[in-house]
Amino acid sequence: MRMLASLDLPTALDSRLGPVVLRRAGVADLAALMELLSDDTISASRGDVASADDEPAYRAALEEILGDTGNDLLVVGDGDGRLVATMQLTRIPGMARRGSTRLLVEAVRVRSDLRSAGIGGAMMRWVTEVAAPTLGSSLVQLTSDAARVDAHRFYERLGFAASHVGFKYRVPRVEQG
Repeated sequence: MRMLASLDLPTALDSRLGPVVLRRAGVADLAALMELLSDDTISASRGDVASADDEPAYRAALEEILGDTGNDLLVVGDGDGRLVATMQLTRIPGMARRGSTRLLVEAVRVRSDLRSAGIGGAMMRWVTEVAAPTLGSSLVQLTSDAARVDAHRFYERLGFAASHVGFKYRVPRVEQG
């Protein structure tokens, strides 16, 4: 059973473009998801360039996310059904905070020409007002690259606090032989 099966999806979200539709991603969305990632300069600098050569890796990742009941990948379609945004949600049961469950939001992307159209805000309000309470999460958390200063201001306007310092360790790739 999908993590968000208890939520009413698809659902309409209000934006300055008019209504947009939030729904679960499917394998048919792969090409559009690759484009959304490559449309972001920081992602593109890390290798997300929507190359056909990378499609098998993206397909495997998408299928793994879709097959993991603790994860869900959501997309937003405009009035014509074109994908304009995405985000990944991961439900994390935990021991800290008296057994609190967290909802992790990752890989939030809105098509670059549609940023400031209210789509990202509508997505994040849906996460905090609908998804988190329905899933029993007492905390919504996310990470954001230190270079994303505009995104930091956006999250702070929505009530998120920069309360922690995050660390990452890049694991060297090991060739399978």
